[in-house]
Amino acid sequence: MQTSPDRHEYPAHWEADVVLRDGGTARIRPITVDDADRLVSFYEQVSDESKYYRFFAPYPRLSAKDVHRFTHHDFVDRVGLAATVGGEFIATVRYDRIGADGTPASAPADEAEVAFLVQDAHQGRGVASALLEHIGAVARERGIRRFAAEVLPANTKMIKVFTDAGYTQKRSFEDGVVRLEFDLEPTDRSLAVQYAREHRAEARSVQRLLAPGSVAVIGAGRTPGGVGRSVLGNIRDAGYSGRLYAVNKALPEGQKELDGVPAHRSVRDIDGPVDLAVVAVPAEYVPEVVTECGEHGVQGLVVVSAGYAESGPEGRERQRALVRHARTYGMRIIGPNAFGIINTSPRVRLNASLAPEVPRPGRIGLFAQSGAIGIALLSRLHRRGGGVTGVTGVSTFVSSGNRADVSGNDVLQYWYEDPDTDVVLMYLESIGNPRKFARLARRTAAAKPLVVVQGARHGAAPQGHAVRATRLPHATVSALLRQAGVIRVDTITELVDAGLLLARQPLPAGPRVAILGNSESLGLLTYDACLAEGLRPHPPQDLTTAASAADFHAALSRALADDRCDAVVVTAIPAVGEGSVGDAALAQALRSASAAAPGKPVLVVHVELGGLAAALSAAASTAPQAGSDNPPQNAPSPAPVAEHLPAAEAPEGAHLIPAYPAAERAVRALGQAVAYAHWRRDAAEPGKVPEYEDINERGAAVLIDGLLARGQGLTLGTDETCDLLGHYGVQVHRALPAPTPDVAAEAARSLGYPVALKATAPHLRHRADLGGVRLDLADEEQLRRSYAELTELFGAPEELRPVVQRMAPRGVDVVVRAVIDPAAGAVLSFGLAGAASQLLGDTAHRLIPVTDREATSLVRSIRTAPLLFGWRGSAPADTRALEELLLRVSRLVDDHPEVVAVTLEPVVVASHGLSVLGASVRLAHPPARDDLGPRTLPAY
Repeated sequence: MQTSPDRHEYPAHWEADVVLRDGGTARIRPITVDDADRLVSFYEQVSDESKYYRFFAPYPRLSAKDVHRFTHHDFVDRVGLAATVGGEFIATVRYDRIGADGTPASAPADEAEVAFLVQDAHQGRGVASALLEHIGAVARERGIRRFAAEVLPANTKMIKVFTDAGYTQKRSFEDGVVRLEFDLEPTDRSLAVQYAREHRAEARSVQRLLAPGSVAVIGAGRTPGGVGRSVLGNIRDAGYSGRLYAVNKALPEGQKELDGVPAHRSVRDIDGPVDLAVVAVPAEYVPEVVTECGEHGVQGLVVVSAGYAESGPEGRERQRALVRHARTYGMRIIGPNAFGIINTSPRVRLNASLAPEVPRPGRIGLFAQSGAIGIALLSRLHRRGGGVTGVTGVSTFVSSGNRADVSGNDVLQYWYEDPDTDVVLMYLESIGNPRKFARLARRTAAAKPLVVVQGARHGAAPQGHAVRATRLPHATVSALLRQAGVIRVDTITELVDAGLLLARQPLPAGPRVAILGNSESLGLLTYDACLAEGLRPHPPQDLTTAASAADFHAALSRALADDRCDAVVVTAIPAVGEGSVGDAALAQALRSASAAAPGKPVLVVHVELGGLAAALSAAASTAPQAGSDNPPQNAPSPAPVAEHLPAAEAPEGAHLIPAYPAAERAVRALGQAVAYAHWRRDAAEPGKVPEYEDINERGAAVLIDGLLARGQGLTLGTDETCDLLGHYGVQVHRALPAPTPDVAAEAARSLGYPVALKATAPHLRHRADLGGVRLDLADEEQLRRSYAELTELFGAPEELRPVVQRMAPRGVDVVVRAVIDPAAGAVLSFGLAGAASQLLGDTAHRLIPVTDREATSLVRSIRTAPLLFGWRGSAPADTRALEELLLRVSRLVDDHPEVVAVTLEPVVVASHGLSVLGASVRLAHPPARDDLGPRTLPAY
């Protein structure tokens, strides 16, 4: 720690773990006086060329004066950071505040010189880029707004670090030195660069875990059974393509194999690199294992050991220590308490999990925080009988357990780029960083479907998950995920139903559905289900129970050729009789017709046709099977080809037809696909955040700064609220206090009749149904009579807090709210005022900033929206004015994060224009936004 002469205490909040370009991790922390020996050792390992680039002259060693200078900082005007792996420095960066003349200075000088030095063995890993992000954040915190750097022209790597950062900069050349100056305020480009680097690094870190060249199972028991021995056998039996080792410190001297796998007493004894270690030892022995793995250069760990945060406070501390320990060596962790990972790629064939069977290869990426749910999902995707069936398989599977390190966000980064994954299914019990998850989900969903079911929706997250709390209700979080393109489902059955359809069939172009089959009753059930899901079904076509395979083929071909049809649901029940259609023949007929029109999705609802689902799912061509020109119509279905061939060997362009045991399940999956396809089309043109010439952003900022100078947080008064909203073009109908009838009359004369008289006591506010509001008072006589009635009914004016307000044109009452949630960010909400939103929860939400297209969809997304569009002959409301109001509130909160809550209630939307009759605003110093700061791993 720093000694007493230093001006500031050690800034522990600057410490952070980061993922580097190659997927490894490093720890960034301030340099202190205790680091002298580390600094000298680090410098000795730097090449002469790198030293020359740093000091512009030969500089073989650091003098005692240099060491003192580079380790003594005041953490304000002089700051040094180091990137460390295994406790040793691999890179350093420092800044020194300077004045206009380039000499050392203190605040208010806002410029600093910055310089880097990266060990040659770690150059090219993105260390300097990560250090620049962190030293820039530190400098901004200390009031520095601009960096200057002098670089030799030959030092192209360091010049590239600065120029690629995305900051606004200028370059000059003088006396053989390139001088770079750049502002530290984040820009859209610098944030885009930061996100892109984060994506590449995190995707690479997961790729190293899922496709290792070598695996060691640590804790493989000497006798059969046990977790470690089971995982070892599963890896071996899956045909893992890399090198596999068994490790158990209790192995007898001289034992070289375990179940035919090379065995060692320690990972240190393995001759060669180990990319991944599966740790299956009791929790108390894990620290020793982590140290051995780190010293051997292991890149990542899958910790299946239990006894961590899921077991209570002591276990939580053990979990935190595990993460800190592993990151010290640059390793990432899946787990602890993890079920394991699976990669079915023929290039890898890794089953480092407790699943005794490897799922069929396929195009679905599967993530589950729960091992039990992971087993259930793998089982449902694997089996062909009872429920949703078929041979659609898995590309990769991750069960994260307590997800102390690697989370769903990291795996999303990997799947976004993974060419072997077309659909992502996720079971989440908690979302540690909703803001980041929404950002990654939006990007992923624009390229491939993302289906999510969230457990623990109505209670706390599982004990093992250390996540930040959100004040938003689950329904709001779900709405925000849907805005990001996530297909939200409620059960794992729906998760698989939707996943199989999206993995097998194209997206529908619209909601129009053709229904055909050999059962009129099943067709009608399907028709009703379509209506319930908001689809537009055609009348069912009944082929009768006598329909042959050729009849099904012809009917499906006609439906697919119909331009008025976007999708087809085929219903099938078993027929009894000599000429009844067989499973294989029907499956071949449907596949053949579907292949002729591959642009439209086809689903099958089957009832007790045991072989049909398997036959439909077989990724086979329509050519006759080998050895038989024409199999008998009622012959047993051949084994699906996909059970024996990798997915990559399926016929080019072949579509697997999903089969469902119930109409409502098929139609629900189809409805989700239709909604997702609609989102994809809208996402291609997301809209824009409009500019309004009458917005006075500067005036609002001055007002906010003045108000916040009074204290940490406050709810504004009526005049202050009206003034602040007025800067953004939101005019509030002022309500004048009326503590007596005479004051009420004077207020009404100043406003002009007609007026409204309202009680604003908390128990009566916005409750017209209780009689606390009198409207359309045309003169003073009516006003005084109403005042007397209110006080007689509800008590003295001191209790009622009556106000007088000018009457607004009649219309539809709505409520607009904006709130900043510490985890999810700024959220805009909209609904009809009164029972619709308060009792029924009919409220829609969007993340701020809201675009014009999102404002339009927000107004139309509540169930009671028809009331705004002329329901039952009423006059349509001015939704354009309403959308503009939503956009202005969104701009206010986005421009000024100090505005932490806004409520406009009620807002009366008339046929022409609207009136804001009530408003409240709360200010506070804004919570820190981790998405605007440097890249860091969560510190669980």
